[in-house]
Amino acid sequence: MRKQLIYSALLIISAILSGCGGGSRPSEETAQVDSFYKSAYNDELPDQESKRSNQEGKEYKSTGDASLLDVALPERLDNQTVRYKSIVVYFNKYYRVPNCVAYELTNTMTSMADSRDAENRANYKFERDHDVKGCPDWWEYKESGYTRGHMAPAMDMRWNKTAMQQCFLMTNICPQLDEMNDGEWRHVEEAVHKWSRTAGRLIVITGPVFSDHMKRIGKHQDIAVPDRFFKVVYSPGQNRAIAFVMENKKMPNSWTNYATTIDKVEALTGYDFLASLDDKVEDVVESKQNIKDWPAYYPRR
Repeated sequence: MRKQLIYSALLIISAILSGCGGGSRPSEETAQVDSFYKSAYNDELPDQESKRSNQEGKEYKSTGDASLLDVALPERLDNQTVRYKSIVVYFNKYYRVPNCVAYELTNTMTSMADSRDAENRANYKFERDHDVKGCPDWWEYKESGYTRGHMAPAMDMRWNKTAMQQCFLMTNICPQLDEMNDGEWRHVEEAVHKWSRTAGRLIVITGPVFSDHMKRIGKHQDIAVPDRFFKVVYSPGQNRAIAFVMENKKMPNSWTNYATTIDKVEALTGYDFLASLDDKVEDVVESKQNIKDWPAYYPRR
């Protein structure tokens, strides 16, 4: 009740300020984010309503064409698609890691994630999603030599409590060597985060590249350790895309050296990305990889 009163007060203040500004209306994207907040306000409902709010938390809320997050996987690959509020996870119960994770990142989300009031990742812990078959527990990675690598990174989810909670679910995690996770891979994640500010809206899809005879970790030695990872980035506003592929080890060169095309990622994985685009547009977008088309980013080393 207290939160509802606070939220009502904020709406009244917002209405007064809008009147003072000549009746200007928020952008459609901001309105969508505000709608997300209204539904996310159910996070702290009494126990008798908690099950309902948890179910609502698994309905993805898109600010644009959500079909761009749809990924067609090979029939041979096991998959359970889980549509959380902030990310879409394609989970493989046999490998016990996601096939891939897709999400959108808008400039509004990024601005909020970078603000002083953003969520602090230190307040969140890795948790198992008990509704997803094969999802491991956080402790199964302990003493394995591998970090719990977020496919949808926490830096992109700091704009909202629900988004942060869901990105720390083990359905969003793969085993990554620290030298890779905190090295050139992190620089790719930081570049994508920065690009969203100028692009307005990005579609980001990240996942492992599976292979035969992968190493296994975990209590029963059944969590696959991928040899490589990919990241696909598409800007609907600029109608351009780029992708990256890195090995699960310390990469010797700058992150820009690992840029590639979506076509090559599709050849590696057998996945079909951006299938909702017109075929002619998709063919052009997925065949290009020019890093110079994207804003320059120079990571701190």
